[in-house]
Amino acid sequence: MATRSFLFVLGSSRADGNTETLARLAAEQLPAGDGQRWLDLRDLPLPDFEDLRHGDGGHPAPTGHAATLLEATLGATDVVIASPLYWYAVSTSTKRYLDHWSGWLEVPGIDFEQRMAGKTLWGVTALADRDPAVAEPLAGTLRISARYLKMRWGGVLLGNGSKPGDVLSDTGAVSRAKTFFN
Repeated sequence: MATRSFLFVLGSSRADGNTETLARLAAEQLPAGDGQRWLDLRDLPLPDFEDLRHGDGGHPAPTGHAATLLEATLGATDVVIASPLYWYAVSTSTKRYLDHWSGWLEVPGIDFEQRMAGKTLWGVTALADRDPAVAEPLAGTLRISARYLKMRWGGVLLGNGSKPGDVLSDTGAVSRAKTFFN
């Protein structure tokens, strides 16, 4: 059986938050042969995305943190967006990362769209609301992005918690984390 390579993109504004805790619980269940790479967007800040599609020069090849994120994204079989639910959507840093995907689609020679097709996109989020429906905008953003790029949609793992560590009291989320990536 082929091994998978997971990229975990952490989009929280704080370290060791509930979303990261839930993602790490799920990752613990992955087979030993599956690779894991964890990148925290706080450590790899991206500039605001500028749409250059209709300009003279188009989108240049990414450099710096954008190049690191592009390489990691393309090198993974599975991309896990671990973003807390902020105002019913992904965090600002996560949205900025996804916005850069738009530019990567336009960079000559990268073939971003073709290379993303067939990968699996997953979501992990913690929310402070007891109603899981409030996370639908976040899930929809990821699900539709996966569809656009012809990726498989793995689903979203939801957990409830506000203060760091709260998600461990969400027994349903902890249980779902054990089989999420199966």
